[in-house]
Amino acid sequence: MLNHLGLVDALRAFRDGHVSPGDYLAACHDAARARSDISAFTVLAADPVPGDGAWEGIPVGVKDIIATADMPTTNGSPVYADHVPAADAWIVARLKSLGASVLGKTVSTEFAWRHPGPTHNPWKRGHTPGGSSSGSAAAVAAGIVPLALGTQTFGSVIRPAAYCGVVGVKPSYGAIPRVGVHPLASSLDHVGLFTPSVTDAAFALARLIGRDEADPHGRPLLGFSIDLDTGFPPRESPRLALVQTTIWERAEPEQRALLAFATTAFRTAGAHVSSLVLPTAFEVLWDCARTLLAVEASVCFGSLVERFPDRTSQPLKDLVAEGARIPAVAYVEALRRQADLRADLDRVLAGYDAVLTLPAAGPAPEGLASTGDPAFCVPWTCLGVPAVALPAGESRGLPLGIQLVSTYRNDLALLRTARWCETVLARPITFPAS
Repeated sequence: MLNHLGLVDALRAFRDGHVSPGDYLAACHDAARARSDISAFTVLAADPVPGDGAWEGIPVGVKDIIATADMPTTNGSPVYADHVPAADAWIVARLKSLGASVLGKTVSTEFAWRHPGPTHNPWKRGHTPGGSSSGSAAAVAAGIVPLALGTQTFGSVIRPAAYCGVVGVKPSYGAIPRVGVHPLASSLDHVGLFTPSVTDAAFALARLIGRDEADPHGRPLLGFSIDLDTGFPPRESPRLALVQTTIWERAEPEQRALLAFATTAFRTAGAHVSSLVLPTAFEVLWDCARTLLAVEASVCFGSLVERFPDRTSQPLKDLVAEGARIPAVAYVEALRRQADLRADLDRVLAGYDAVLTLPAAGPAPEGLASTGDPAFCVPWTCLGVPAVALPAGESRGLPLGIQLVSTYRNDLALLRTARWCETVLARPITFPAS
């Protein structure tokens, strides 16, 4: 079961001569074909070969709104059926420069919005894997790839990671350039990662952060490195703010119970966990995010839905119409509040290492017509702050997770806190049966 090696474990195995990069890549390719029942990919590489670099032999799943010059990028839409971009996205070029191989393109909802694709949750067919990064979360959960790329505008990395029982990281706004990533709402769009473990996520992010003048969004992260031998040491005895937002009543009983269990476990292990009520000013974040999304998506897709009414979904048309009705003053006010509240969060979380909260309302819902409710992720995405989804339990044969959040550009410290939480929860990496 070579394909079940995570990113760091695979690289160590290559270095020590226990596994060859070619054998590992072939095993992952075989796993992708064996798990075709979950429909995680829109296209697979016909015969992937190891690249040239430190990540030689590492296969990556790339969300289908992220451009690949040697594979179709359909953006989850029939408008772009068989479209092959002229150049790789910045993040794909970076991965290839490291020696990684694109194993295939993973299913996305239409333009990363609501119209879902065919992907099933690997834990239980007939249940959604979440979205919009549906195929990426499912591919990592099924043990097909040790790393997959996603994007998040509302909750499209954190929620699928929680539904599929893997680690999801949405770094700070501006951490990874979005050149070659189809936009949905530029004030909210993030590139994120799915991996089996926090160590894998931190190792990958350290090598994938960057800056490109073609996408001057946010502020770049300070560089950091993680040694392949020493691994990723956790933060000791973190200070956690337990936050129940104003939509707490939408959480299902098992998800609330899971958070309570994790809270007790963290306190027992030495963390300082105390309840924190966010100031009422933060209650506007859901409305701000919706305003920014609708207006920017309307600008992005308005002409598209006019030209291709038969090849665009009703949810996309509704979003475009919604954005067109919003006054300019409301949009500018939403941008102002987004910036002000991002800065205010530093003061609110002074003395804490991270927020401990919910990533989703509960386990993955049954049915593929919806990818689930992103509301528990929306305020943190709007603020552009780093967030991590961490597997923490199961209910009804489906994974449940927790969400950890920190202040803007505090990504490395948040990942160290997440590593500590992961160690306390002591959940072995378990893959769903094929």
